[in-house]
Amino acid sequence: MSFTKFSNSQQLIDYISKNSSFFSTDADLVTEEISDGNLNYVYRVKDNQGQSLIVKQTPPYIRVIGEGWPLTQDRLRIEHNSLKLTTERCPEIVPEIYHYDSDSSVILMQDIGDHHNLRELLINRTKLPLLADQLGSFLATMKFYTSGMGIESTDHKALVKNSQNPELCKIHEEVFFWDPFCDHERNDINPLLRETAEKLWADNELKREVAILKRRYMSDTEALLHGDLHTGSVFATSDSCKVIDMEFAFCGPAGFDTGVLLANFLLNYCGQANLPGSEEQRADYQAWLLNTVAALWQSFSQKLSQLMQSHNLDPSLSNASYQQWYLQQLWQDTLGYAGVEMTRRTIGIAHVADLMNIEDPAHRAESEKLSLKIAQMLIVNRREINDSLQLAEQIRAL
Repeated sequence: MSFTKFSNSQQLIDYISKNSSFFSTDADLVTEEISDGNLNYVYRVKDNQGQSLIVKQTPPYIRVIGEGWPLTQDRLRIEHNSLKLTTERCPEIVPEIYHYDSDSSVILMQDIGDHHNLRELLINRTKLPLLADQLGSFLATMKFYTSGMGIESTDHKALVKNSQNPELCKIHEEVFFWDPFCDHERNDINPLLRETAEKLWADNELKREVAILKRRYMSDTEALLHGDLHTGSVFATSDSCKVIDMEFAFCGPAGFDTGVLLANFLLNYCGQANLPGSEEQRADYQAWLLNTVAALWQSFSQKLSQLMQSHNLDPSLSNASYQQWYLQQLWQDTLGYAGVEMTRRTIGIAHVADLMNIEDPAHRAESEKLSLKIAQMLIVNRREINDSLQLAEQIRAL
């Protein structure tokens, strides 16, 4: 199938007019490209009445690289299906879909421009009292109702089959679990961090634990994952949050999503040590971040526990002792995957503004070293950290 990119505003407007009734027929439409991520073309289209929608088009390659790095367009089908499933259970958490076109690799969806990127909100020390409960409830609901506990076994196996996402999983298998743990040419390392990175690469115990986590990532089809749930994929206001960019979705270990999200709060914690602001401001926000991590896990685990007790379709998985063990296993997986995410965001190919916005390389290296210390603790000691309070204590002690 050939790919035709929208080459000008009129093509985009004509496509919307043909495939959507969102705007009135006489609307005066204006378009702008707002592509921000690495993979896709994204546009905002608005009329003179203040209405707007988002157009996402998926090329058969990585947008920022071009045709030299081919990538399956099936990722848009994966994202569309994941958005539909999420809408069924948590409609408030994702943008509304107006139109999906597999032939043109296009989705038309709700514009969430009234929400703000969560990573930027955290960098600016915005406190969001409802966020932890909103995200925890969303994660628990989706993990339960896409697992063998919340849907019939045959339906779960069909979901696993329809959600296979080998090309994008392969990217993560490399940039999460391999590149950051060796001297790979794709890594981007602060020169002041080089010695610390070399010690990490020589840590055999650490690499063994990462291999264990990678094996689970590659083989466990427990529940449908977002697959890339960092704080750049979340947009929020004081009373609402939205989750976007589900093209990395697949059925995998449930602790992966919670781990990646938790890691990005902790990356901001590390960045706050050296981002602009008074020591009092930075310390106060670091305390809020640790409290938010604890509240997020509490919301997630309590909601999931309630669902397991009251809506479990598999009698053999309804045993109370098993459920207690399962939640502890999820906690350990969450910590482990959080450590992997922190490592790859610190010395891998894809960095985060929470650290990179620290202009002075020496001060940035201090925050990056703290990130790697926390990451190593999470990966190697995840079985000894029993709860979020103990986690906070150990982080403060570093």
